[in-house]
Amino acid sequence: MGDIMLTSGSNFEGYDIVEYLGFVNGQIALSSNFFKDLSSNLADFTAQESTAFTNKLENASENAIENLIKVAEKKGANALVGVELNYTNFSGGSVGTVASGTAVVIKKKAPIHKVITSKIYVSNYYNLLMPRPVEITLAGEDNVVKISPVFYNYNQDEIKTVRCDIELTNFYGERMLIQGIDFVFEKNNVTKLKADFVECKLAMKDIPLIKDVKVYVKKYVTEKGVFAPDAEPIDITMSKRSLDSLKEKRGRDAVERYKSDGTTWICNCGYINAAGDEECAICGRKEDDLKTNIGFNYEEMTNRMKGLPNVSAMKDILMEYIKKGAIDAKYRMELLEIMESGLQYEKTRGDMTETVLDKVLKVFEN
Repeated sequence: MGDIMLTSGSNFEGYDIVEYLGFVNGQIALSSNFFKDLSSNLADFTAQESTAFTNKLENASENAIENLIKVAEKKGANALVGVELNYTNFSGGSVGTVASGTAVVIKKKAPIHKVITSKIYVSNYYNLLMPRPVEITLAGEDNVVKISPVFYNYNQDEIKTVRCDIELTNFYGERMLIQGIDFVFEKNNVTKLKADFVECKLAMKDIPLIKDVKVYVKKYVTEKGVFAPDAEPIDITMSKRSLDSLKEKRGRDAVERYKSDGTTWICNCGYINAAGDEECAICGRKEDDLKTNIGFNYEEMTNRMKGLPNVSAMKDILMEYIKKGAIDAKYRMELLEIMESGLQYEKTRGDMTETVLDKVLKVFEN
């Protein structure tokens, strides 16, 4: 027989049928007395005679299938589906074997490479002039998971490698600590360091479940030597939605909103600078670029909105400031539209207070 594939079923596992070429059959004739002799002598068969008749039937079946394959190959098929084998009476009283099926063209399915990727902002930071981890990428393919962080290199030092412990937390609150991962960089003297991917012991199915990442830098190597942080990292307290919004506007290293109390000011990078310092000692952001000219303390208003039970109560706070004339006219309509939209969605989606608060903050921080 040829290389053509056959099945009594309708398909082949691991293959796609790309073309149907039609119904085909192959035949082989037996002598007209074959079944007559078989039935009349059945009771008197010896083992040797039984084997001879069995071999004749098998040979007839094989020849019929060979003929079926030849017909299918002439049509350009490389497979047959729905193959059946039957015995039938031909004209003249002869008996034959008929093999039939549908000729098809099949193609091997391409291997399925399942890929899952997730990018998560790091939820802690170091207030030091050192490589600062800001984002983690988890990438899974064919059940192998790799991890790659992005570091901010404010000094543009030539960072050769960074050793970290990475803590992953899923939506169930379960934690996994991956210890002693060494990361290297293709380009190591730029502000944003993208580490090469390193394989880690995380199941591919768990990637979509990870909601939080903390990175603990243990050591890093520059052209000047090996260093270790002399302070513990600080946890970010901002909500995920607020943090995402802040980073979108202020950069991936942003972890705090700008604040000033007259004696110090907090940069977006989280560092506390002395009043009079024009730019941040860590990231170099200028204070004047971080200030917002709103005409009133919007943080006071948004702090009062935090924790309120519904959007209606938040709108009441907003109206107080509008009636006092504290909010510039160019912001009033946008803020009122945010409140009205929140009130409508609250009727069908439930609590919208956090979403509305984030949108209010965006108005003042753009």
